Amino acid sequence: MPHIPGNDGESEGRAGYADGMRAMLLVNPTATTTHQRTMDVLIRALGAALDLSVEETAYRGHAALLAGTAHAKGYDVVAVLGGDGTVNEAVNGLLTAEEHGGEGALDGGAAERPALMVIPGGSANVFARALGLPNDPVEATGAILEALCDGRRRTVGLGRATWDGEHRYFTFCSGLGYDAEVIRAVEGLRSAGFTARHTLYMGTAIRHYLMTDRRHAAISVEGPGIPGVPDIFMAIVSNTSPWTYVGQQPVTPTPWAGFDTGLDLLGLRRLGLSTILGLVGQILGERDTLPKGRNLVQLHDEGEFTLTAARPTAFQLDGDYLGEVERVTFRSIPNALQVLV
Repeated sequence: MPHIPGNDGESEGRAGYADGMRAMLLVNPTATTTHQRTMDVLIRALGAALDLSVEETAYRGHAALLAGTAHAKGYDVVAVLGGDGTVNEAVNGLLTAEEHGGEGALDGGAAERPALMVIPGGSANVFARALGLPNDPVEATGAILEALCDGRRRTVGLGRATWDGEHRYFTFCSGLGYDAEVIRAVEGLRSAGFTARHTLYMGTAIRHYLMTDRRHAAISVEGPGIPGVPDIFMAIVSNTSPWTYVGQQPVTPTPWAGFDTGLDLLGLRRLGLSTILGLVGQILGERDTLPKGRNLVQLHDEGEFTLTAARPTAFQLDGDYLGEVERVTFRSIPNALQVLV
């Protein structure tokens, strides 16, 4: 088993090195890749280093509700053991709880709210891996406890999507069109009992490609200083890179995106097979160059822009399907959150 500080006799003297630091641990008991024995090991390790309170999530939105109380209850850290969906809920709970302080509470207000600790327990764990954490939850816990011991924190920016009078923050990505349609289909399969593996996403993407409307583009993009671009079939909005993973393989449609910059966008103005295959060949793996193609629309380091759809269009955020929308405004929220990493 990988080494976890404070979890064996050799490091016994370091146990309690964060004495006085209170942490709320949110555990998703149905997380895809985390078993009960692993959860018990991680909880003991964290409890040896922190004044730890453990809360299990019981329903969709529960993590946001619990995280939203953390500041008022005096917690210094909100830790999440789960997948990207649970992490997203916790982040939204933390930031939404501070919104009464006005916009300034969000722009640069990371030090005013509890820090975040992310332990990967889902099928993709994009946010945790983008932070440089191991995908194994035990190894990731060891890395996080070392960061805690050394006093290391990273301040990251987030994205915020606003639509139909609602808004929600995202850690790594959002999107309209084909990719959101695939996520909607996968969520339907998961509710029917299928396991969320990358093969399920790939198979669903291929099958759905044959059914989606590849002739009538519905989306356009515009924003401050951004010339309007119509006739987009799929738009990917990124707060960091990679966008997702296929197993261990990173997918990087917006390789310049980062937690320290504004938002990036990749749009497709064609869904023909040659366009898709040409793009896939350019975005699989670690990349530092933008994909090329005359049917691509690209934005980098933008503070704000709006996607408008001519008809109700599928919408996803951090891999969570949120329904059909016709207009979404995206804004970069810099220095929004501190993460122990």
